[in-house]
Amino acid sequence: MKPPAPESLILQAREIAVELRKEQDENDARGCYSEALHRRLLEAGFYRILQPRMFGGFGTDCETYIRVVMELSRGHPGSGWCYTLASSHAMVLGSCFSEDVQRELFGADGDFRASFAAGPAGMPTFERVEGGYVVSGLWPFASGAPVSNHFLGGAVVPGPDGKLMPITIIVAAEKVDVLPDWGGDAAMGMQASGSNSVRLTEVFIPDRHIIPNPILRLSTEDLPDGTPGTRLHREGLFLGMIFGWFSCEFGAILTGTARAACEEYEHLLRVKPSFLDPTQKRMQEPEFQRLFGEALCRTDAAEALTLSATRLYMEQCERWMKKGTPITAHDTLRVWGISREASRSACEAVEMMFQTIGASVVRRGERLQRYFRDVQMYRVHFQSQAITPMLRAQVQLGLPIPPLFNS
Repeated sequence: MKPPAPESLILQAREIAVELRKEQDENDARGCYSEALHRRLLEAGFYRILQPRMFGGFGTDCETYIRVVMELSRGHPGSGWCYTLASSHAMVLGSCFSEDVQRELFGADGDFRASFAAGPAGMPTFERVEGGYVVSGLWPFASGAPVSNHFLGGAVVPGPDGKLMPITIIVAAEKVDVLPDWGGDAAMGMQASGSNSVRLTEVFIPDRHIIPNPILRLSTEDLPDGTPGTRLHREGLFLGMIFGWFSCEFGAILTGTARAACEEYEHLLRVKPSFLDPTQKRMQEPEFQRLFGEALCRTDAAEALTLSATRLYMEQCERWMKKGTPITAHDTLRVWGISREASRSACEAVEMMFQTIGASVVRRGERLQRYFRDVQMYRVHFQSQAITPMLRAQVQLGLPIPPLFNS
């Protein structure tokens, strides 16, 4: 497939967002976007944006990908989350696995889509056998699972020295069970994100399909020769430094959500009668004008911060590739911190609008209510929790950080 121009991908994403907006209710009930829209994304190559060129990917820069995510999420936040968490993990395969495994899993046609559940529910069982492990376990919140053809799962297993070792496995989707536990009223928000649980039952995982968990890597100090991906593809993007990058993805999803909420808020301001003078619309009230302006400014800030963090991440990867400049934990946590503030700003914009427009938006089916519920799913996500700003401060102060993370 010939890579389309970045501008074409963004324009197509904007057109697909129109269809997603029409199908919000159906997609929420289903738990992911429709098969028709999945086929459209598949055939247009949207799942290949972050995939290595060697294996049929577009090699498009991360900023293009982030802008695509913003547009799709503007059409429907849950669908944007589902797409993002199914498409972005081609970067993990292209970075962290050997050339043989990449050739095996990208396959002849380069069609690779993978959900990634960072941690299992409880302790899965890993029974050592010749050449690998037989694995059983349950992984909740495998966002993107219904549209993926592979699954990445994190776990902690005893290492050779007896200490716990964080790992990630990769397995074809036909070897796992995607449980019907998402969509409808299964969760309060992001109902179309495809965040189903995934179960493995006595699945053989060969050693070559197991790597150290890349989410926990904060620096390149333990990668003096790079990764299989940098050696194979000669691009810094395939260092697999994804802790900060994943936060950029959330910034994009939530920026798109805030844009959608601003559009809905403006519509309601134009059609709802004023509280003070029912002969006029709410858009005439100075307080609503102020609130709308605040929301627009916070949404603009969310977009700017997300793009700034994305560019910083790309610069760090490029400097490593061209000059060997290490990416430090400080660098990674700067990317994370900037994009986290983007996400928080977007959430605040949505929350402000939901809380001020009037009680009618509490009804199911109201878009502003959907967007409010959707941003709460980020508020409870690991990426937004206290451990990450704590890490940022510990690194700045030169204090030891938790041993699961490299320093």
